[in-house]
Amino acid sequence: MVKPAELVEVKGAARLTLADRRLFNVLLRHAFGPDLATENRRFEIPVAELRETHDSNDRLVQSIEALMTTVVTIKRPDGSTDRVQLLGWNNLADPKRRRGTLKYSIPPELALALKDSTVFAKLELEVLRSFTSKYALALYEAVARRVRLKHVMTERFSLEDFRELLGVEPGKLTTYGNLNQYAIKPALLEVNALSDVIVSVLPEKRGRRVTGVLIGWEAKDIEGRKAAYQELQRPKVGRKARISGTVEVAFPPEVFE
Repeated sequence: MVKPAELVEVKGAARLTLADRRLFNVLLRHAFGPDLATENRRFEIPVAELRETHDSNDRLVQSIEALMTTVVTIKRPDGSTDRVQLLGWNNLADPKRRRGTLKYSIPPELALALKDSTVFAKLELEVLRSFTSKYALALYEAVARRVRLKHVMTERFSLEDFRELLGVEPGKLTTYGNLNQYAIKPALLEVNALSDVIVSVLPEKRGRRVTGVLIGWEAKDIEGRKAAYQELQRPKVGRKARISGTVEVAFPPEVFE
């Protein structure tokens, strides 16, 4: 899918979970097109197509409500900002059965802001579905909108802006050590193993205090892309051990007798 750059690095979406973000991507992909900003435009998608984001309708409803109540700030090219909801009116028909449908609308103010978008992130859906960390998804989207820029392979972020980019909630992972251990490292592990890019994140210090990061990226060569594709085809069970280089030991039954 392609995702407008305006929605890749929004502010105010930190509380959204991985499932919420996956659902929004699916709904946006389904709705995106020349009719997105048509007045009173409503969209319909089979609930079965949302199984890639949610296993049950109860959790689906939770994510729908999270998107409806999340207000994000979108920065326009002229420097002004829009504050909009991510999801508008919706109706979940036959919610107890797999053949139900979800009817929904993209808030008109958001649709208008996206109508004239000129910069997009090209995202691989199979990669998006494979992430187990919302930080990996956010980092992947951010790099995907930059990787095709000519002669640009790095970008500096203040620590505050980088936390916002990853979707770290205020008051959580407040030290760089915790941020690195629980957000940055897991994100890099999955993005570098499953996507078609290699990403690095280097801390930048002022004295002894980390004040920002330098992100670097480059497209993988053909062997790297093949390895990522092969891992995506393997079962998720044991993936963390495979991509981290650790080994899962299978003990013989007698050990537990």
